[in-house]
Amino acid sequence: MSRPPPLHDEANGADAAAGSPPLRPDDREEQAFRHDFLAREFRASYGWLKQRLRRHVDSPAEVEDLASSAFVELAVVRDLRSVREPRALLSVIARRLVYEGWRRRDLEQAYLAALAAAGEPTAPSAETLLETVQLLGRIDRLLEGLSAKARMAFLYSQIDGMTYAEIAAELGVSASMVRKYIAQALEQCYLCAE
Repeated sequence: MSRPPPLHDEANGADAAAGSPPLRPDDREEQAFRHDFLAREFRASYGWLKQRLRRHVDSPAEVEDLASSAFVELAVVRDLRSVREPRALLSVIARRLVYEGWRRRDLEQAYLAALAAAGEPTAPSAETLLETVQLLGRIDRLLEGLSAKARMAFLYSQIDGMTYAEIAAELGVSASMVRKYIAQALEQCYLCAE
């Protein structure tokens, strides 16, 4: 595997990226380390990671995408020198990506089921469907830090239009607890909006 062309042009002392200051020797060493580490780890672990992912994902194309995404996330780790067990880290990253994919798929299926139950005479356009699924994914990530009951209370309130009393009956908690759950969710939304 050959090295990419250097970012620093030794002939004139300028970086290949216009307007960038020349790389310091420490930067060059770090860049060389990162390149070597990632190239070595990719050669050693890409096939291994795909094999592990095949246990959880049926589609070969999705396995490739997930393995590639895991390596992209490894590549943006700030301090690669502190990574003692790269395969363990890749496993954790890949597992999280698989779970996110399952969650996204479940959200999409729930949205499609809700559309079917609503008896809409026409199906939404592909663009509308994609925007809605992406929005649901953002909402899901936004509420990630909340308990399951707090998430459900917020969704029942905002999406289904249920009253606090109805939500309390559905979740098996008091209406005052529902009020607290909604407040937690709204606070989370407010913090993320800033």
